[in-house]
Amino acid sequence: MGHSSTSEAAYRLAAEQYAELGVDANRAIDRLQRISLSLHCWQGDDVRGFESDAGLTGGGIQATGNYPGRARTVPELRTDLEVALRLIPGNHRLNLHAIYGEFGGRRIERDEITPQHFTGWVQWAQEQRLGLDFNPTFFSHPQADAGFTLASSDESIRRFWVGHGIACRKIGEYFGRQLGAPCVTNVWIPDGYKDTPVDRLGPRQRLQKSLDEIFAESIDERYHLDAVESKLFGLGSESYVVGSHEFYLGYAVKTQKLLCLDSGHFHPTEGIADKISSVLTWLPQILLHVSRGVRWDSDHVVVFSDELRAIAEEIVRGDFLSRVRIGLDYFDASINRVAAWVIGVRALQKALLTALLEPIEKLRQCEQEGDYTRRLMLLEEGKALPLGAIWNRFCELENVPPGAGWLDQVRAYERDQQSRR
Repeated sequence: MGHSSTSEAAYRLAAEQYAELGVDANRAIDRLQRISLSLHCWQGDDVRGFESDAGLTGGGIQATGNYPGRARTVPELRTDLEVALRLIPGNHRLNLHAIYGEFGGRRIERDEITPQHFTGWVQWAQEQRLGLDFNPTFFSHPQADAGFTLASSDESIRRFWVGHGIACRKIGEYFGRQLGAPCVTNVWIPDGYKDTPVDRLGPRQRLQKSLDEIFAESIDERYHLDAVESKLFGLGSESYVVGSHEFYLGYAVKTQKLLCLDSGHFHPTEGIADKISSVLTWLPQILLHVSRGVRWDSDHVVVFSDELRAIAEEIVRGDFLSRVRIGLDYFDASINRVAAWVIGVRALQKALLTALLEPIEKLRQCEQEGDYTRRLMLLEEGKALPLGAIWNRFCELENVPPGAGWLDQVRAYERDQQSRR
């Protein structure tokens, strides 16, 4: 019996076990095939970007590790992404930061970047059949050295960063128009104080003013969506962050922007799963940045953890798949960077598949009837069902390696290409 027939038999047996709980495995796979995740470009080059050969320093962004093979140019980064995408099932998106433009060796100030600097990315995305998302880069810049950008009390600094935000929205709109799907442009700033401030209100009032100026021009939502992202603390802003969760929640609800929930931006013991339904009570859509903090917002590679499963379960159980835009956000330079993309994205897909394989209608019925005993039993029994056989089937349908074999392809690419950098 060949591998294909063995895999088919395993899938058939697994599907029968799920069917006993009233779950259609084929339907779960079909739904997973339609979920598009936004891969973060900055995993491939350690968040250095291509503004200059020196790369970025400071600003609370730090990739740890010195594993060989970092992408040094835009073509290298694209090639790395292509290898990763061939090993990730499904059709996805790419999330770019403003520092990843193609600037032709010239120093272009961030408030002067234009769609012209990203035409190569659009052409590549069209070839790869990818959508694009975008992020202004409000860190690692001389105008951010004082720790403040949009909330700066220096009006010239504040205006510079407002200009950057406006320029980035125009680039995001360009992506959406060219690719036929809305680009989410997400605003995150590092502004805050290392030690306890006296005036907490002033910076937040300046941030609100800056955001209002950035978002003043209306853009067709068929092409572009705005998001704002909070944080609990950062390097150099341990005592006070201007853009807190409460600040941005209020701003997003008032303006009906997307709120970005980053799973690493809260207290280390605080998950974001429960926040999803709370926020979607007041907003039509949200953005997720799925990361993994270890003791702090350390952006480790996403793994198939209880927290990740809780996020996926909340999205599926709440029927939020059409209202939650899911991106990844981590940068690990201690392992092969292409493998890091593959491991993290596939882990997130496994979590979503796990949620899609729940007998949700039965669980809801138990809850409505107050039969919490049966609800708990069903949830626990589901944990022992053969998820792996369903996952392997999904991978085979998408023409990607179903098991650990994908690493052989990454190792070969590392040997032939990355090791020579």
